[in-house]
Amino acid sequence: MARTGNKRVFAQYPASSFPFEKEQDMRTRVTELLGIEVPIIQGAMAWVADGRLAAAVSEAGGLGVIAAGSAPIAWVEEQIGIARSLTTKPLGVNVMLMSPQAAEVAALLARLRVEVVTTGAGSPSAFIEDWKAAGCKVVPVVASSALAKRMERAGADAVIAEGCEAGGHIGELTTMVLVPAVCEAVSIPVIAAGGIADGRGLLAAFTLGAEAVQMGTRFLTIEECGISDAYKERVLVAKDSDTVVTGRGSGHPVRGLKNAFARKARVLESDPSLDPDELESLYAGSLRRAVQGDVENGSLMAGQVACLVHERKDARHVIEGLMAKAQQLAACDLDALADANAFHGQAY
Repeated sequence: MARTGNKRVFAQYPASSFPFEKEQDMRTRVTELLGIEVPIIQGAMAWVADGRLAAAVSEAGGLGVIAAGSAPIAWVEEQIGIARSLTTKPLGVNVMLMSPQAAEVAALLARLRVEVVTTGAGSPSAFIEDWKAAGCKVVPVVASSALAKRMERAGADAVIAEGCEAGGHIGELTTMVLVPAVCEAVSIPVIAAGGIADGRGLLAAFTLGAEAVQMGTRFLTIEECGISDAYKERVLVAKDSDTVVTGRGSGHPVRGLKNAFARKARVLESDPSLDPDELESLYAGSLRRAVQGDVENGSLMAGQVACLVHERKDARHVIEGLMAKAQQLAACDLDALADANAFHGQAY
């Protein structure tokens, strides 16, 4: 009987229209820690994640994050102001610690008392005390359980375990392996990232031990994302084999969509006699070129999950649909899930 009933539920409500009940919001240690309504964090994508995008995600109940990247300090402060003019809900800012101005950004975030600081590309240990004194929650991105342990000892409030399926700068471990390994290694909350774009991914992440998810690629195509339409279209038509990793030789691997830029980069990286300056000149400004519309000569950073992104929509519809699907699936036992999985080809 349970199996038949669940099959009727799946047939009655397509994934895109399953009703989302606000009183069923998922409460986790992460939602409580960050003061958000649903356990969804928007990934910090340099030159993409600005104040408008972050505000839209926060206003929809998740945590929007502005990516400081290597942008000027004035730009970062401006984007925080824009976001705060659009929402009163918590906001995050990501600090790329390998940036030469990381210390200035860190001081700015403490001065402005930004609710959440996420970090990547280095250790935030030197800044954690000041951030926490300012009331900021500190959430580093980690690519191994060893790094997660170090961040917990340093005082991090939670960690984002990001698998190599993700777009942009990546590690070596997959999300399926990394998330449970990190969950076993630390007692602070773990947020799963890499390869997550829908309710199936959220539920899978929770099964692995996570208490929230971070998504970047899924938000590339939403209405509030300011990248060029050409970039968005490349994401929307991507197949599962359409991403490639460049930069492994430099020690800074980056995942993005295949295009002329990526092909040239791979060729140059394989040439041992290449002058490093030539490769550096290719990389310089490559992401901004893509954001502005040069989808052949720019770096189209996106994760493998681009193949599961088929719609634009706005932040609220994406988040509500994702939560509804996760709740729908979570209500099923394994037999019902097996029945539902027999309907391959249905949109999720």
